[in-house]
Amino acid sequence: MSDMKPPSRYSVSTGVEGEYEPGSDGRVLRNKLGITDPVAMDRAEYEALLRVQEKYYGIIAPETRFTTSLIRRMHRGFLGRIYEWAGRYRSVDLERDGFAWPPAYLVAQNMRLFGREVLAVRTPCKPGPLQRVAGDIAVVHAELLLVHPFRDGNGRLARLIADLMSLQSGYPALDFGFENDSTASDEYIRAVGMGYARRYERLTKLIAEAVGSSLKSLGR
Repeated sequence: MSDMKPPSRYSVSTGVEGEYEPGSDGRVLRNKLGITDPVAMDRAEYEALLRVQEKYYGIIAPETRFTTSLIRRMHRGFLGRIYEWAGRYRSVDLERDGFAWPPAYLVAQNMRLFGREVLAVRTPCKPGPLQRVAGDIAVVHAELLLVHPFRDGNGRLARLIADLMSLQSGYPALDFGFENDSTASDEYIRAVGMGYARRYERLTKLIAEAVGSSLKSLGR
């Protein structure tokens, strides 16, 4: 059946989160809006991301500690108008380009560990030298992406959390330069991959540079 073909982004196991919108030729996940065109879905998700960014820029205070419950609420606020499973831990296994994230049955356990050993230690992100702030953001970023707790939207949510942590510490949101540099995305993916092995140095450097780019654009 053409509607069950995996998208190019992921290969997934079967289950409700592995279903695709009828008529989309397996290119769009089943959704509440009945969208079948990938371009229209990209636009809907982008607009949803802008809304959740605006909301949490106004909610997260310098003293806010990130928790797994908060992350689930943020994901639901991001994609809840579009997907039934938004805010719920994934029930499907995910694989991309030969890399398999930890299986779905471990997500809840891994998120508990992430909350206790990473979020409780690294957040709130306190003001201080950029290298230390970038290091805290890098650890949270890599470890969250390694768990990959949701069916989709993990990267965008993780980058929003990185922005919010930077703002907490008194620095601006990050500018990774994805739109202006065709190699920036590849470098980011490599740095995140090294973070999966708890080698955070490259990602820390990339985040510090992203903060520096934002400071430069602000004339600071």
